[in-house]
Amino acid sequence: MRPIAELRAEALKATPPEEQGDFLATDLVELTKLDPTIRLDIRYATANNFLGAPVYTQARAFLQRPAAESLVRVNQKLHTLGLGLLVFDGYRPWYVTRIFWDATPANLHNYVANPSRGSNHNRGCAVDLTLFDLKTGKPLPMPSGYDEMGERAHSDYRGGTADERANRELLRRAMETEGFRVYEFEWWHFDHKDCQRYRIVNVPFEKL
Repeated sequence: MRPIAELRAEALKATPPEEQGDFLATDLVELTKLDPTIRLDIRYATANNFLGAPVYTQARAFLQRPAAESLVRVNQKLHTLGLGLLVFDGYRPWYVTRIFWDATPANLHNYVANPSRGSNHNRGCAVDLTLFDLKTGKPLPMPSGYDEMGERAHSDYRGGTADERANRELLRRAMETEGFRVYEFEWWHFDHKDCQRYRIVNVPFEKL
């Protein structure tokens, strides 16, 4: 909708919403330091994303420690099936959520979080990911691509091939065993059960 550099400048000057209540202390940990076998494809550090421009300066992924430890357990269970987790995104500073919202047309706002409420990514408890084959290193086919804004991305989409739907459901079941829940509009987005116990965070990767 507008130049990314312009949106970034505005977002960096903006202030996240104030939150009242008791929250757990922020303890963001880097996923690959807990489990080096988790693979990363941090699209927002590249131009290969829905904005067509990088918004992160570093290709890293963080989660609050309980969510990160749960994800490690999911990954280890999948290894017994010859599969692993490929992570697209984890913790996301609030200012990036503001960029996404301002850059996205109103009719597609179901696919981006409203910065006035913040995102579970901002709380460090949401992760975007898929499955990959440990032998080939290739991602498993899914009904849509990552960050696709349309019906094919929905977690209950009935189209696509039988293999694509089976892979999507395998990912969902694996994540649910460790307290994650899929977002209805995005098969790749999972929220940890403790999301609302953490505050919105706006710390850039460089300071973590």
